[in-house]
Amino acid sequence: MDPCPFVRLIIESLALKLPFATKPAGSGVHPTATPCFCVLKIKGFPTQTALLPLCSSSNSSSHDDSSGLGPDTATSAPGFHLDAAALRRVSGKPVSLRVSVYTGGMGRTCGVSGGKLLGKLQVSVDLGKNAESCRSTVFQNGWLTLRCQPGKPAARIHLACRAEPDPRFVFQFGGEPECSPVVFQIQGSIRQPVFSCKFSADRNSRSRSLPSDYNNASSSNGAWTKTFSTREREKASRRERKGWMIMIHDLSGSPVAAASMITPFVPSPGSDRVSRSNPGAWLILRPHGFSVSTWKPWGRLEAWRERGAVDGLGYKFELMTETNGRVAIAEGTVGVKKGGRFEIDGRTVRGSVSRLASVKGFVMGSTVEGEGKVSKPVVQVGVQHVTCTADAALFVALSAAVDLSMDACRLFSSKLRKELCHDDQDGL
Repeated sequence: MDPCPFVRLIIESLALKLPFATKPAGSGVHPTATPCFCVLKIKGFPTQTALLPLCSSSNSSSHDDSSGLGPDTATSAPGFHLDAAALRRVSGKPVSLRVSVYTGGMGRTCGVSGGKLLGKLQVSVDLGKNAESCRSTVFQNGWLTLRCQPGKPAARIHLACRAEPDPRFVFQFGGEPECSPVVFQIQGSIRQPVFSCKFSADRNSRSRSLPSDYNNASSSNGAWTKTFSTREREKASRRERKGWMIMIHDLSGSPVAAASMITPFVPSPGSDRVSRSNPGAWLILRPHGFSVSTWKPWGRLEAWRERGAVDGLGYKFELMTETNGRVAIAEGTVGVKKGGRFEIDGRTVRGSVSRLASVKGFVMGSTVEGEGKVSKPVVQVGVQHVTCTADAALFVALSAAVDLSMDACRLFSSKLRKELCHDDQDGL
């Protein structure tokens, strides 16, 4: 398998030095006690936001602000990911990274930003004439002066901006995961079949092919039925979504990965939704040994329906290891209406628990469509995490589990498509 060219524009070592105590941006907000934040923009890319810890002159390079010495406390932004199409757009011409710095809170009230603009600046980013062959390049590393209103003392921001080659394997499901599609590897305009999927919604498949010591112990809420009364338990059993499983096969037909629902998705008592306190769960499995009927857990995915201002699919993914148990490496929310992206970034991993956790940078990303929309997930996997097709299949199985969780977490007043229902059900 050949990867696709990607470049990651990394924004890190962010910190702010104020010339004096700036007036509060709102009631009870003062920059000396509350971190400021910055908004990062590059034309044609999603806007990024990052916190800016305050830095005093005593712990920064006050005698030479042009040096690369960073502050003691700093943060990083999510950064920008440039695929092949984006790299072609920026080849041979510099683009501007626009940085706007605000004091106060990052939130919005009634559509109005809670922050007060402190100043702006720009950093030129030039990947050269052949951006797809970009090498590691540093564009900025040091203190910069913000453009502020005339007559006001200027604040300074520390910022490191660099580009790193970040090649990735790209896969796409040929249809919705519950329709048992073929999975293609994408290389530019070339689409090559690499996997096939087999989805089942068998009520009795929960324990099938799973290690016995993981059937119960792997689920933190395996005793969910104990919290229900007998009547509630009987009602929930008629409405639960369980037994879903998707098997990933290579081109020879051999199973190389699987995602199996091990904890049912059920509505919380008195509710119509899967709650965070009682999530459903999947195991991501790989074949163990030479027997295709024996599986070993690789990861565990929990999912639920978020409440509050954002109606979304909440998730947490844990890597499962023999030495350290379960290690959480991804957690977030995907909007139910518009969808979004599930992502694992090596910078969020803590501890040397495996090859996956010891590498910094991008690990895996997958598109997730909103509720009720046709979903053909696109999966990107960093090349350093794939030594064979079976490695890639694990991420494909994980992507399928995330996508299927969007359906599993639908309100129980909604009906599911027939492929997701058991033989004795007519949609839930």
